[in-house]
Amino acid sequence: MDLSTIKQRLVEGDAQGTVDAAREALASDIPAEAILRDALIPGMEEVGDLFARNEYFVPELLLSARAMHTALDVLRPLLVGGGYQPAGKVVMGTVQGDLHDIGKKLVAIMLEGTGFEVIDLGTNVAPERFVEATRENGATLVGLSALLTTTLPAMEETVRAIHQAEVAGEVRVMVGGAPVTDSFARQIGADGYAPDASTAVALARRLLGSTAG
Repeated sequence: MDLSTIKQRLVEGDAQGTVDAAREALASDIPAEAILRDALIPGMEEVGDLFARNEYFVPELLLSARAMHTALDVLRPLLVGGGYQPAGKVVMGTVQGDLHDIGKKLVAIMLEGTGFEVIDLGTNVAPERFVEATRENGATLVGLSALLTTTLPAMEETVRAIHQAEVAGEVRVMVGGAPVTDSFARQIGADGYAPDASTAVALARRLLGSTAG
């Protein structure tokens, strides 16, 4: 069984084809972790590259994400049993007062697709809820989104709450959204800013790499 078939079907957004190929690989005694590491994650990385180059758009990204999640439903019990560790745990949400979530969802999709475990808190999330979820899940990265300029103070308040909590020092914070800039991110004490989903994946890897050890 050629793992490139799984990857290609994922890139094409063929959910059923991706699952069928994954099951065929499992039947050929290819470990679930190898299917994830060598087919599904590289496939979503390619989708992210296509998205970044404006060759893929939101519909294509969502189709590939559905294929990824469908295949993961098959692999997950085997991954858990095999002791597979995600690339990192990320708590994500749109800050208090903001109900927009399409950008956040795209980032969550890309992070999950490239091996991260994402705890998505949704929209209108209070600062204390971010802190609570980070503590509960043992997350080492928090992603904050805002689309409204009026909710930027809530983003700043959330960063401050995380820094003041007992998780401070162990948790990195990345921010994004239409009104957010790199300079604003630095001003409020965030560890990084990502303008789009593909950049967010690279930033997450860099930030979590800096927490290693």
